[in-house]
Amino acid sequence: MTDISHWQGFDIIGDVHGCARTLEKLLEQMGYARVGGVWRHPQRQALFLGDIIDRGPRIREALLLVRDMVEAGSARCIMGNHEFNALGWFTPAPPGSGQAYVREHTDRNLRQIQATLEQFEGYAAEWDEFLDWFWTLPLFLDAGEFRLVHACWDHQVIETFASQYPDATPDVEFLQASVERDSFADQVFDRLLRGIGMHLPHGLKMKGGDGVVRGMFRTKFWEESPETYGDLVFQPDALPEHIAIRPLTYRQKRELLFYGVDEPLLFVGHYWQQGRPQPLRPNLACLDYSAVKYGRLVAYRWSGEERVLPDHFVWVDVK
Repeated sequence: MTDISHWQGFDIIGDVHGCARTLEKLLEQMGYARVGGVWRHPQRQALFLGDIIDRGPRIREALLLVRDMVEAGSARCIMGNHEFNALGWFTPAPPGSGQAYVREHTDRNLRQIQATLEQFEGYAAEWDEFLDWFWTLPLFLDAGEFRLVHACWDHQVIETFASQYPDATPDVEFLQASVERDSFADQVFDRLLRGIGMHLPHGLKMKGGDGVVRGMFRTKFWEESPETYGDLVFQPDALPEHIAIRPLTYRQKRELLFYGVDEPLLFVGHYWQQGRPQPLRPNLACLDYSAVKYGRLVAYRWSGEERVLPDHFVWVDVK
């Protein structure tokens, strides 16, 4: 469990995705200032939910800002699926796996990391340093009174993983083991960094707003008594109506993960929310509001409260 006694409060920040200037505005808005080249607050610490890289216009600047804060002690950062993807892109797959790298070099995967690679052209040594830094990012943070994970908190997965990796940071061997589909390593990364998915019925597929065709959708992990597919969907793209009204089977309901209402506060990113930032439930908030898609870069200012308070959300609208 992480010691939080040193600070008067924490500012939990959603997916940055290379929006460095917007991040500076958000930090300034919350009372941080650049001191000795590093953004700092006199009483509070920033906590980043991962996904600092990819997509945005100033990825290198965002990484420099966040890493310098972490190394100076004015921030902490957990791993997002995009940092995991970057490690997988450069990590050789284990022999006999049938692929060259942990993350296969397909056109789709290249599109996701392309902006990062392009912005680090001419900075190869610096990029290598950031890859080394990604290995130090934990997959979750449990502060007792609140928790952070990029996409989904799964007690069983986290407890088992933490028994092997007490600092919550995976090593090369664990990353390589994730190549095997449905292995424990694959489950850890997929569950914690991407969330829970449910397959569309009858092998159906749908095209998302990002242009990717998928046969599954991301689901809530806090819905107490869902009855239909529509009760579970948690992503920007709505399900077609004839699928949304489809009843869940008894087996599907039994296999659902549930984060209880009496659990500590939980903050996630990842899910591309829209509109005015607000709690998902009294003990749960998503802080990813699509900053890189001209949405909002959002933070939550935690100061000891036991429930997520609507007026503790702060944000910068991305023009």
